[in-house]
Amino acid sequence: MVGAGQLARMTCQAAISLDVGFRVLADSPADSAAAVCPDVMTGDYTSLADLTAFAAGCDVVTFDHEHVPGQHLTELMAAAVTVRPGPGALSHAQDKLVMRQAMASLGLPCPRFVPVSAAAEVADFAAGSGWPVVLKAVRGGYDGRGVWICETPEDAAEVLRHGVAVIAEQYVPFRRELAALVARSPHGQAAAYPVVQTVQRDGVCQEVVAPAPELPAGLAAEAQRLALTIAGQLGVTGLLAVELFETGSGLLVNELAMRPHNSGHWTIDGARTSQFQQHLRAVLDLPLGDPRPVAPHTVMANVFGGDDPDVYGRYVHVMAADPGVSVHLYGKAVRPGRKIGHVNVTGDQLDDLRDRAGRAARYLGDGKE
Repeated sequence: MVGAGQLARMTCQAAISLDVGFRVLADSPADSAAAVCPDVMTGDYTSLADLTAFAAGCDVVTFDHEHVPGQHLTELMAAAVTVRPGPGALSHAQDKLVMRQAMASLGLPCPRFVPVSAAAEVADFAAGSGWPVVLKAVRGGYDGRGVWICETPEDAAEVLRHGVAVIAEQYVPFRRELAALVARSPHGQAAAYPVVQTVQRDGVCQEVVAPAPELPAGLAAEAQRLALTIAGQLGVTGLLAVELFETGSGLLVNELAMRPHNSGHWTIDGARTSQFQQHLRAVLDLPLGDPRPVAPHTVMANVFGGDDPDVYGRYVHVMAADPGVSVHLYGKAVRPGRKIGHVNVTGDQLDDLRDRAGRAARYLGDGKE
């Protein structure tokens, strides 16, 4: 797995149970997965030489982020390295313009968009869609970075001064955000997890509720169908997370990720097969696991660092107060606002689960409820 963040760390844990040899390419020995994985190479994922050395002896190369240059992946494949997902599919998670154009060509619902490079072009777009206008960096944005909501032409001009390639998108007054997580193997077997609701703050996921509460069965099936269609049409191998807007008139595709995803962390405790084991099964072309939930509801709450770095000192209080909370920490240095772990709670009473998960996550993060 190229990248050694928390996604690689949790994939490593799944690999152990499958007895799959697992290697990570880490930026630093201090990376989250590098601390626990027995086979670590430190190198630069933008270097073809480092990628080639890393891939030597690997049956499959996969990713915990989308930032590896596509040309390097093409050259690896030309050298008989198996890369999953391949660079053609992965480009749709790396480049928002490529993704939007693909969704439009497939006739799939997404916000109106256009590439822009000048304030006048943004103004022309706004004449048809209205203000505000969302500007998104074509490449490199995540967790709210590279996304600007512009209320005026002056706001747009300020963003464009950064010199970053962007697209303009219609601002969508959505009801809520959903995510559909599916897996697809090289020979085309696919599996879909229940559609979840994600709760964001400042572009960063705070909570995931599985399955999405009060989502009509027909709309849930439509979200899964969209995700499976995208996976098949783009040739995705492994996991695909499709972030969606639920609006008054239906669903819109917002973002794609081709790897384990924050919206799927609930599956570690709440599904028969975790997303991390499912990703391994898919890229290794093993039969896919059962994605069904093990309880009526699972709530995942992310843990963010606060001013007190002694997270482990608060373990005893969380565990004593609520033995049903499952804690997952990533081995990261604590900084205010940094995502350092998550908690899962499963059960029958959704309101109670959301309260318990939120309280545990907040207390682990900053010692406050």
